[in-house]
This record gives sequence, structure tokens and C-alpha cells, in this order.
Amino acid sequence: MLEGQSSCLVSRALPSSCEKDCFYMTYRVPKGKQQRRRSDASGNRGHHSGDQSDTNSLIPQLGRDISMSCFARCSRSDYGALACINRSFQSLLQSDELYKLRRQLGISEQWVYFSCNVLEWEAFDPYRGRWMHLPRMPANECFMCSDKESLAVGTQLLVFGKEVNSPIIFKYSILTNSWSADMSMNTPRCLFGSASRGEIAIMAGGCDVQGKILDSVELYNSEKGTWEDLPSMNKPRKMCSGFFMDGKFYVVGGNNLSESLSCGEVFDMETKTWTIIENMAPGRRTAAEPPSLLAVVNNELYAADYTGMELKKYDKKGNSWATIGRLPERAVSMNGWGLAFRACGERLIVVGGPRGLGGGIIELNSWVPKDGPPEWNLLASKHSGSFVYNCAVMSC
Repeated sequence: MLEGQSSCLVSRALPSSCEKDCFYMTYRVPKGKQQRRRSDASGNRGHHSGDQSDTNSLIPQLGRDISMSCFARCSRSDYGALACINRSFQSLLQSDELYKLRRQLGISEQWVYFSCNVLEWEAFDPYRGRWMHLPRMPANECFMCSDKESLAVGTQLLVFGKEVNSPIIFKYSILTNSWSADMSMNTPRCLFGSASRGEIAIMAGGCDVQGKILDSVELYNSEKGTWEDLPSMNKPRKMCSGFFMDGKFYVVGGNNLSESLSCGEVFDMETKTWTIIENMAPGRRTAAEPPSLLAVVNNELYAADYTGMELKKYDKKGNSWATIGRLPERAVSMNGWGLAFRACGERLIVVGGPRGLGGGIIELNSWVPKDGPPEWNLLASKHSGSFVYNCAVMSC
């Protein structure tokens, strides 16, 4: 029997009676079908001419709309098992239809995707405590040695890098559990700032193939598979940090030629305009350091200061930063490289760990800001390389 729904995953729960009926109808096999399946098992396996309901419907007793509503409220961790029920389930889960419904209902789960070995990715479900190893990326040695950015948008994980002569984007789809390389930005770039919200993502700045620092910006729609040019920023910048907050897209810090930028810029999605915010970066950084580690939970901005192992919070009204606690002590880095700091639903997540001669241990620590002062809890640990090359959180 499959596991039932977890209430912590659902932002709008079904009424208890409907939820019980959904569970009962989903996992109970009607007597008539039990008899037919026994007959199949006794010698007629593979012949289904008298029973087409397995392949042409979801839960006949409930109808398609209610069935879809029930499945939208099931945990993503159980979707692989649900796909084994019949061909209709499998076809549904390989389309984007169910995830579109989840977005409409305001239902989402956040999974953490990270890479501690260049072509290998792990996924972790913090609600169920489950790990999943993704298929190996089909990349070459040039891609392995290039700078890479990653971003999760909709049901896709995007990894941006470079092959011998040009940039390349690898796309992993949770619908097919496979990688592909069939997309390109309007202006190929690397070292850009980015963030996603639902099925859209914005990429800002970075460098083009000739090394020119860019002020251009693009929006990617994962549902449509399209790229759209947005108005350019006020300043060209690379190695910057991007995030959504209060319905607007922000870019903070980065470099402009030899200058380290302390300002930020905010893009209004309705007016399509950029506004500079002076001194928004949490601190000065050198060209050898990574972009500022920033994350937004409940429209509040936080920063992981790896130099002092401090956690900081941004004051919007005062345009200032205040230290509110410490980072997990075992989350080490190399001058900020190899450490991930992300928002995961209502949690802040730090992905990293101690290094040793026999390899490393990757640890995922979390803190829920609404629960009180910073107190990190270990979600999971795993023997792996402890240097985090890339990390993204997928919410769908």
C-alpha cells in the first residue's frame, strides 16, 4: 500500500470526508477487478480486451475532475508509485497537466537539488526525508571545467555551462526523468544573477561569449519554452545575486569591470522599470569571492556571511543589514565557494559540510524564521563530496 498524503505539503487541504474517500478509492481495488486480475495472474496475463477502464480512466467512481483534485494533493514523492497503477496515471504524470492544477490550487512542495560531483545531481525531499539520484548529465570534459549556474523553474532544472565553442543549457525534466540540451537564450551568457517564481525565471547580467559584461535581462517561461528580452538594468554586472521579493525581481552586488558593486536594482514586473538601490549588498566582496549568498523567506531577505559564519537579515525600510545569529558550524566553505544557501518554502536551507581525507559529508541544515531566533536543525546528511558546485530548489 502506498503512503497517504502529508498535510504539511498542502496549502489547501481537502475536507476530511473527501480526503478519506480519495484515499479509499485510490488504493482499494474493486471486487470485479480483483477477480479479473486473479484470472490474468492464472494464465491470461497481458489480455485486457474486456477491461479498458485501467487504461482509459483515473478513478471511474470519482470522475476525472475529482480524481485530478485528489492526485494534486498527493505528495510528489508518491507520484512514481502512482504511475504504476495504470497507463492513464503514467500518461498524466508525464504531462504538465497535474502540476498546472497544483499551481492553480496553490499547492507546492520544495525539493532541494544539488551537485557535489560535476555531472551528478542529487534531489532531497525535506518533507519525507527521501533522496533521489538523478540520471548522469550527458556532458563533455569542456562543460565539466566551465563555470556553471543552475536554476529550478516549473518542473525543470536548468544547468548553464559552456562546451568547446559556445554556451550550452542542459535541462532536466521531472516529467521524463531525463536530460536534454535543446534550448538557447537570446543572448547566451554565464556568471549571471537569476531567480525563479512559479513557471518563470529571470536571468540578469553576466558575461557574453566574448567576455563582455552585460546589462541585458531575459525572462524564461518554462511552460511555453520561450525566452523574452526585458528592459536592461541601469548597470552592467556579473557575479551578482538575484531573487524575488514582494512580487519584484532584485539583483544585488556583482562586478562591473574592475569595480565591486554595492548597489542593487529592483525590477517592477508591472511597469517594466528598473530602480537602483544604493548600498544594498550585505558587504563588500572581492573578485575572487562568489556572489552574495542571499535567500528570501516570506518576503524577508537573509544573507549567509561565510567570512564570520553569521546569518544576517535585511531591513527594507532602513536599507541596512543586522546580524541575527550564526550559520551551522560544520557548513564550511572555500572563501564562500562550495556552500549553498537557499529558501525552501518557509525554511532557510544551508547545504554544505566538513571535508576529510576519505571524502566528505554533505549536510542539510534548516531553520524556520517564524519559529523564533535562529536555531539550525539537521535535516539529513550523506557521504558525498562536501563541496557544493550547484544548488537549486524546485517548487511545484
